[in-house]
Amino acid sequence: MADTALVAIDWGTTSARAWCLDGGGGILAHRGVALGVRHVRDGNFGGALAKLLDDMPIGLAPRIACGMIGSRQGWLEVPYVDCPASLTALSDHLASISIESLSIVPGVATRDPAGVPDVMRGEETQLLGAVAPDETGVLAVLPGTHSKWARVEHGRIVDFTTFMTGELYAVLIDHSMLGRLAGHEPGLFSRGAFSQGVARGLDEGELAHDLFGARTLALSGALASDDVADWLSGLLIGREIRAAREWALRAGIDPSLVRIIGSDTLAERYDVALGDAGALAQRASRDAAALGLWRVASRARLVER
Repeated sequence: MADTALVAIDWGTTSARAWCLDGGGGILAHRGVALGVRHVRDGNFGGALAKLLDDMPIGLAPRIACGMIGSRQGWLEVPYVDCPASLTALSDHLASISIESLSIVPGVATRDPAGVPDVMRGEETQLLGAVAPDETGVLAVLPGTHSKWARVEHGRIVDFTTFMTGELYAVLIDHSMLGRLAGHEPGLFSRGAFSQGVARGLDEGELAHDLFGARTLALSGALASDDVADWLSGLLIGREIRAAREWALRAGIDPSLVRIIGSDTLAERYDVALGDAGALAQRASRDAAALGLWRVASRARLVER
């Protein structure tokens, strides 16, 4: 096996992923564990890092990390880089924890037209791994608890916007009367109910009103209890797509082609919803974060390409 030239780490709130990359950026080993920032006890990030990298062929390779590890709740708070954020800007503003030979990538910040700030940590690295440096006019979505939609041009994150779709769904399912109606069995997916919800979300309406439809449709028998959760998911994702499409159009970006950055069932739901909305979805590599970290590290001369 080739020697590890770089250890790349995507360290989020709930989980962490690590890759060992060779001198060409190829993946030698990969590991993911439920060892996110919120699971680290008493600030023992060094111990958590050792556990994450245990049994991986890390050698003496430099290490680079992105995500919530660079937040106020993480190991070291790294200031944000403002949009438009380039690969060079991110590599120039790396922070380091010298005792661990660890560099941390800064997050990215922007402001909406009303001057309200928006931020991301970790997604910026995935974007720079999922979009080639010479591509233009790329509209990308990163589904999650806080979904991000971003515009990327020539290796620069020009702007982005965040939707709390995943968190809102979790609150509704776990803490509202709508959740009590949902007899959803984990692992099952009602495509029909989901697409009905997407259609409702893509249409004109007020979300606070439309949400109540989950109850009335169930009470009237038009929606089975087992389908309530998928209908709600479709409604929220559909409404997000409608808003993101309008956001992209205002910026002069064609929203009919969207790159999905993610590898789980949530990304598959966005694939379905975008198709229902008449858009073509492209799926990025599940290892986009690793490639993005490689590109940042190469620009920062942590490794020689």
